[in-house]
Amino acid sequence: MHVLCVDDEPDILEVVQLVLENMGGLKVSCANGGAKALAWVAETVPDLILMDVMMPGMDGPTTLGEMQKLPQLAGVPIVFMTARVQAKEVREYLALGADAVISKPFNPMTLSNEIKAIWSKKRGLG
Repeated sequence: MHVLCVDDEPDILEVVQLVLENMGGLKVSCANGGAKALAWVAETVPDLILMDVMMPGMDGPTTLGEMQKLPQLAGVPIVFMTARVQAKEVREYLALGADAVISKPFNPMTLSNEIKAIWSKKRGLG
């Protein structure tokens, strides 16, 4: 499975990539921000997108809205990863079209399994 991780924090990108590749056996590409993510998906279609909510410039919800316009991403799960996980906020993210929300700080021991479960559920396998 190929995951695109979108975050404005290089440290988060590095940790997510290490965890998902080394513990989860996944392929991970990283984009530093929403605009870079949109440019990336114009060339390559990932199996799942893991995206921060709060990013300067183009934030997660705006990036999600732009991604939803792209036919090549139809059916690709988009997961928000954020520290803002109050019930109301999570409902808002899901209403925007996010497939799931993972809280920051995330648990490195369970992150790859969470990602795989979300992907399987979206694919109707779980």
